[in-house]
Amino acid sequence: MPTDDTVTVAVRVKPGASRPRVGGCFAGPHGPALVIAVTAPAVDGRATEAARRALAGALGVRPAAVALRTGAASRDKLFLVDGATPEVTGLLRRLRDGSAG
Repeated sequence: MPTDDTVTVAVRVKPGASRPRVGGCFAGPHGPALVIAVTAPAVDGRATEAARRALAGALGVRPAAVALRTGAASRDKLFLVDGATPEVTGLLRRLRDGSAG
């Protein structure tokens, strides 16, 4: 159950990438989405799990704080990030806008 400090993050996953990367924006069905490229294939949920862990790493939160809300079988996903601070939401915005560095 989402709490006040839970943020919903729209993500566009690019499975099978040559190298993992978090950053950029995609105009997805859930609104502007953060692009996450993962090396894992889109088989048996591997790309989704890799994207969940990559999102957690990029935001500096525990992987257990990131949960899939919708999109298990889609490239367009919604993740819930629990315990999101203003710093985390700012970093998320910078990653999506391509200005994180």
